[in-house]
Amino acid sequence: MTARPLVGWYVHHHGAGHRTRFSAVRPQLDADVVVFSSLAAPADLPDDTTWVELERDDTATTGADGVVRHPADASPTVGGLLHWAPVAHPGHTARLGRIAAAVAGAAADGRPFDAMVVDVSVEVTVFARLLGVEVVVVSQPGDRTDEPHRLAYDAASRVIAPWPAGTHDSSALDRVAPKVRWVGGISRQDGRLAAADVPAAAGAPAAAAGPSSTVVPGSVLFVGGAGGTDHDDLAASLARAARATPGTTWTTLGVDRWVDDPWAEMATAEVIVTWAGQNTVADLAALGARAVVVPQTRPFDEQLTTASALDRAGLAVVATSWPADDEWPALIDRARGLRPDWSAWQVEGAAARAAAVVAEVAGRGVGHDVGPGSARPAGHRVAQDPSAAQPTPTTLTGALS
Repeated sequence: MTARPLVGWYVHHHGAGHRTRFSAVRPQLDADVVVFSSLAAPADLPDDTTWVELERDDTATTGADGVVRHPADASPTVGGLLHWAPVAHPGHTARLGRIAAAVAGAAADGRPFDAMVVDVSVEVTVFARLLGVEVVVVSQPGDRTDEPHRLAYDAASRVIAPWPAGTHDSSALDRVAPKVRWVGGISRQDGRLAAADVPAAAGAPAAAAGPSSTVVPGSVLFVGGAGGTDHDDLAASLARAARATPGTTWTTLGVDRWVDDPWAEMATAEVIVTWAGQNTVADLAALGARAVVVPQTRPFDEQLTTASALDRAGLAVVATSWPADDEWPALIDRARGLRPDWSAWQVEGAAARAAAVVAEVAGRGVGHDVGPGSARPAGHRVAQDPSAAQPTPTTLTGALS
C-alpha cells in the first residue's frame, strides 16, 4: 500500500490571508501536512496536520553588548538577491533550523517530504529546494519582476496563481509560464452561497443573480483585514462615511470587532466596503456581492493590481484612495446598481485545483524538467495533471480582459 504524501506548508505571518488560504486548500489535499509559520495554529486545525510555530525574524534584538539591533539594518536583502535574510538574527537562524530539522528528521525516518508549499517566502523556497524538496510557490499579484522573485519562480517546480488567467499582465509569470497554474480565486466560502432567489437577467449566468433576498436594504458592511491600513483613524473615517449616506446603516468588521467567520454578516449586507486583498475579493466572488473596493498600499502594488482588474471587469466599484465624505453617496449608489458576474473570478473549485497542483508535485510527477525553457521528456508521466482541471481561460472582454 502506497503511503500518503508528506507535504510541508510554509504560511507567512503578515496579516491573516496566507493562513486563511491554507485553511481553504487543506481539506482538498489528501496528504499528511506539516505547517511552518510564525503564526499560531488555527483553532480548527484539520486532522493529519501538524503545526510548527517558528520564531520571528523581524523583531529587534539586544546583544550581549547591550546594543539594540534591528534586522532591517543587518543586510537582510543580501544586496538585492533576497527579500529577508538578516545577518546574525537568532530568530532567523532558529526558524530555518526548525525547517531543516523537520526535513532531515522525516528523511531519516524513511518518509521524506514529498513537496513544500511556500505561501510566501523567497528564502524558504530556495532553502527547501536546497534541502532536496520540490517546491510549490503560491504567487501574489503585482510587479514581481525583481531578482528575488525571479529566483523563487526558477527554483519552484510549480507556481500557483490564485486568480483567473488573463486577470492582469505579469511578465514575471509569463517567463515561467509552463510551470504556472492559474487556479482562480481561492475562498474558504466556496460553495456556501446563500440561495440566490434574486433572478438573474435573461440569459445571464446564475452567478450574476447577485445576493439572496436575505439582504437587508440599506445595509453597508465594512470588512477590514489584519494586514494593515493606509488610514490613521479608520474608525472616524467610517463614521463620517455613514453620516454622509442617509438611509444606510453601516456596520464594521476588522476595526474594533473581529469574527472568525464573516460570512453571515457579508451575506446580509446590501453593499460591502473593503480592501483588495486576495481572500476578501475571493469571498466577495463566492457571495456574488456588490462592493466598493479601496486598495491599500502593499509591496509590489499587490492590492492596486487586483483592484484594477476588478475595475476593468466591472465586478466592483473601485476607489483608488479613501473617498472624501461627499463622494460616498454616489459610490454606494453605483455599487447598489451593480450586477456583477463574479463567475469570472473562477472561485468555484479553485481550492481543489490548487490542491491538485500540490498533489501533482508530491506524487513525483514533476521532477527535473520544469526549469525555464525545459521540455518534458518523452514518456514522462505525472500523478495527476491539474492543468486539465483548470477553468477554461476566457476572453473576458468587459470582464477580465
